[in-house]
Amino acid sequence: MSTTENAPEVAPKEAAEDRLDVLLSRIHELTAADEAPSANMPALPAEVNDSVPSTTALPAARTSLESEPMSDQRDSQGAWFPSEPDDLRSAGLTDSEVEDLLLKILNARSEASGRDLSDQAKLPFRLVDPLLQQMKQDQMVAHRGASVMNDYIYQLTNKGRERAKKLSEHCTYFGSAPVMLDHYIDSVAKQTMADQHPSEEDLHRAFDDLLIDKRMLLRLGPAINSGRGLFLYGAPGNGKTSIAERVTKAFGEYVWIPRALGIDGEIMRLYDPSMHEPAPEEDFEGLLDNRKIDNRWVRIRRPTIVVGGELTMDSLEVTLNTATNVSEAPVQLKSNCGTLVIDDFGRQRMTTDELLNRWIVPLEKRYDFLNLASGKKIQVPFDQLIIFSTNLEPRDLVDDAFLRRIPYKIEVGDPEEPAFRELFQIMAPIIGVEYNQSALEYLIATHYKAVSRPMRCCQPRDLLLQIKNYCHYVKQPALMTNESLDFAVENYFAVM
Repeated sequence: MSTTENAPEVAPKEAAEDRLDVLLSRIHELTAADEAPSANMPALPAEVNDSVPSTTALPAARTSLESEPMSDQRDSQGAWFPSEPDDLRSAGLTDSEVEDLLLKILNARSEASGRDLSDQAKLPFRLVDPLLQQMKQDQMVAHRGASVMNDYIYQLTNKGRERAKKLSEHCTYFGSAPVMLDHYIDSVAKQTMADQHPSEEDLHRAFDDLLIDKRMLLRLGPAINSGRGLFLYGAPGNGKTSIAERVTKAFGEYVWIPRALGIDGEIMRLYDPSMHEPAPEEDFEGLLDNRKIDNRWVRIRRPTIVVGGELTMDSLEVTLNTATNVSEAPVQLKSNCGTLVIDDFGRQRMTTDELLNRWIVPLEKRYDFLNLASGKKIQVPFDQLIIFSTNLEPRDLVDDAFLRRIPYKIEVGDPEEPAFRELFQIMAPIIGVEYNQSALEYLIATHYKAVSRPMRCCQPRDLLLQIKNYCHYVKQPALMTNESLDFAVENYFAVM
């Protein structure tokens, strides 16, 4: 039979399927009572009849965005948090950007429900759902089946798969929807360390697990309060790095940062699990959660990022992964609202002049300039406490012009004998070695005073570990004796 003869039989079937799709779509939107209406929601048809309705159009996609300030939402403790966007415009996104992201997510996952897609993009379902409906009408996606709560399982059509492939060739990123750079800058201003003024009680709380001299705390207090850079210098092993790592605890405990930034179509990752410690909020126990937090942001403990001899100039600039076309934020951007520790300063693979010249303006102006892969230059906040930790003399490393921009230079000296003794008493039970006062007297008299050996804060821990390992090997109880201390000293100070 010819195609012309079959046409009258196929047309009613196609019309019936079209009417069924329209009815399902209408039921879906009328019964979605749990989701608030959105400005992007397509208008419902006035009635459903036998004719196939024309395509329901969303508002025209925006080609440009005007920066809108973020709302100043505060929790019960007065801390700022990012609030859920009311629409895509307030989120700093266009319809096309979100649709492209959804296509790449589906391309990676084969199929997913609408709510799974919104969870992956970290956007409210009420903003994603109308876009998915439009994408279905545009034949980019199709319904694989129904899901719970008036949702559907979506999969790519051939047309959508081709589009997703082209998008992935340009950029493979399909994570959280990016946050506008302006919104990030605004968030740093709302969480800046400059507004934090730690008190003496805050410092004692931050250093409660360290045995630290009160005079040292008195010197550290004003330096930390200033929120500017400082030098920690002195002999190795006296706790400069330990001090630097605990400074952040004196400030507010948590900050919010975007998972990724969107800058003129480029994606820059900011959240780094290797440097940032996530601090999820406690589960809401009430019937309704009215906090409406923007899930494109993640709450972390105020960052403390330590870089040492591995630091290079590339670490201070935006780096582009050419395989994915996704950029990585530099360490100073990741440490905003926290502390950046340059450990072993002077031992990096670049000269100190190169490092200091790179930061001499940011330290003065509190902002930095970064070059993107596209050639665009952007201004970003430089809002962190920078600590240079070194066992070299600062004056031998830098000139007076830079020292002027680091207003505090604090020497971390050797511990006095009473503090040295107390360190042994504290560390012995922690390491698992039985403390012996007479053996400690023998150690100090024989191996320190007799040979004029300087005492260092790290030595009690290191010597006790030597004793523990020795006693385990010879299958003896781990305790401080003259013999075990002689063995530890012989190993530890062999070339010192």
